[in-house]
Amino acid sequence: MIKSVLVANRGEIACRVFRTCRELGIATVAVYSDADADALHVREADTAVRLPGAAPADTYLRGDLVVKAAQAAGADAVHPGYGFLSENAGFARAVLDAGLTWIGPPPGAIEAMASKTRAKELMGVEPLGDVTEADLPVLVKAAAGGGGRGMRVVRDMADLPGELAAAQAEAAAAFGDGEVFVEPYVEGGRHVEVQILADAHGTVWPLGTRDCSLQRRHQKVVEESPAPGLAPELIAELHTQAVRAARVTDYRGAGTVEFLVADGADGSAEGAGHAHFLEMNTRLQVEHPVTEAVYGLDLVALQIRIAEGHALEKDPPAAHGHAVEARLYAEDPAAGWAPQTGTLHRLDVPGVRLDTGYTDGDTIGVHYDAMLAKAVAHAPTRAEAVRKLAGALERATVHGPVTNRDLLVRSLRHPEFTEARMDTGFYDRHATELTTPTPDPHAPLAAALAGAHGASRFGGWRNLRSQPHLKRYRTEPDGTEHEVRYHHTRRGPAADGVTVIEATAGRVVLEAGGVRRTFTVARYDGRVHVGTPDGDTALTPLPLLPEPTARRAPGSLLAPMPGTVVRVAEGIAEGQPVTAGQPLVWLEAMKMEHRICAPASGTLTALHAVPGRQVEVGALLAVVQAAVKAVVQEEEAS
Repeated sequence: MIKSVLVANRGEIACRVFRTCRELGIATVAVYSDADADALHVREADTAVRLPGAAPADTYLRGDLVVKAAQAAGADAVHPGYGFLSENAGFARAVLDAGLTWIGPPPGAIEAMASKTRAKELMGVEPLGDVTEADLPVLVKAAAGGGGRGMRVVRDMADLPGELAAAQAEAAAAFGDGEVFVEPYVEGGRHVEVQILADAHGTVWPLGTRDCSLQRRHQKVVEESPAPGLAPELIAELHTQAVRAARVTDYRGAGTVEFLVADGADGSAEGAGHAHFLEMNTRLQVEHPVTEAVYGLDLVALQIRIAEGHALEKDPPAAHGHAVEARLYAEDPAAGWAPQTGTLHRLDVPGVRLDTGYTDGDTIGVHYDAMLAKAVAHAPTRAEAVRKLAGALERATVHGPVTNRDLLVRSLRHPEFTEARMDTGFYDRHATELTTPTPDPHAPLAAALAGAHGASRFGGWRNLRSQPHLKRYRTEPDGTEHEVRYHHTRRGPAADGVTVIEATAGRVVLEAGGVRRTFTVARYDGRVHVGTPDGDTALTPLPLLPEPTARRAPGSLLAPMPGTVVRVAEGIAEGQPVTAGQPLVWLEAMKMEHRICAPASGTLTALHAVPGRQVEVGALLAVVQAAVKAVVQEEEAS
């Protein structure tokens, strides 16, 4: 029997595994980098071991240090979580060689499926040979790893050499393996996967299907189970292929077999609904909670039981209802999904399951993934589950950096999603409409009234109407500025067209057009968060008179976020000509790489970026003469 588990991971997944371990009476061990010294997973563990450094390559990707940590803490088993070393066969062998129990598939199974090219061979999928115009569009993919890194869609033959080189460099840096391959890119396809669970006694469970078609940058955003609208024949085919993948690799534990399903998966279109095998992930998936909800299982507990040698029942339990999961990210979808950093002052999503690695007051740094939490709703039907999750996210309190919360709510209510007509191009088509800001028009007034009360400015009454008070605010993150006027009367504060029912430092009740609405108001670090049942509005108070701003040379390229300069364009130097859109500097922050490009053709008059140097948001990286605005292009980080 396993007595103590070290989780070779961090954040949300470490906390998730710890929760099950506590329920089973198993002691828990965390590992942590210097950047994670005060992280929630460290605070929740019974024991924690430091991995010196901050960068993943120096900490969570050092299998030798993780094994030593397990031995030092007296753990007798290791759970890899997902990401980092979870699909590293060498790490799995090192754990076993140290006499520890590996809560995962055999190293041989990891090796067989770790390379997507090898996996396709095992599954009988022919690779794409020399690419021609007739093959376009194609997808360049890293043979190892996942998470969207090392992936490029190519629609023009002229772009293929450059994208191959970029994908190879990114894959080598992220996974230590620069092998890439090319496969057909299916337009309008759906990302559908099958969760499998296998024991050492010959039993393999295919646990239904999941749809993960809502993606940005090839990373999943919304997932659900079961995948809606699939023909029974297609579901049977998916299950058959998933079980085959498990048996051909002598698999044990939890894994996921992923497919791209062509349009018309309901069988209504001739030749449509075909499933293209993509890969097998030899680990627990981020989206595993939707399968747990539908089948009433704890997949982590079953992973542990299988690692202990127990057998699964002959057949899996029956599925019940529908579950939907949304990933809450600290990112600005309207700014090219740019990740955000800062203090998470408050996080509360009522009425649904919330898996998170953060709690109130935690700091969101630049070193790791931008995901704050996963919200999961389960209900008897898909429509009810979607409504439940959208409502919970809308009512959520998320005070801190900009997040994708509003995007998630709008995505869940979009007709393409509610009618199950979505595909992997959903955000390519709808990002603009889904990210158009719609702040509450009365939020600035609520902020002003609450602020005035907090400053004790409502004392006393007057027979005569006072002169109006003026406040200025800027809505975040879109930057819209507002002016608010209110005045004092014998009955209290008042504003034109609005009746003020109540105004305290944390609560304001307004009535307009016969409708009474309640606003909650909270302040942190100079920013005001105004909440209603329809969502939050973040406001920054502004001085009544604009303050002078530091002048920058025209064409200044500024860091859009804190991060590390990973490289500058080869061969460029001050005084050289550059062309519009030419990548000049690469920043890395929160597992993403950000290309800073020349906004126009001109001359590079200054270059301040130095590889390896940490920069703060707004830091001057370079100057292109006659340019006005930097263009930031997002791609997966190494």
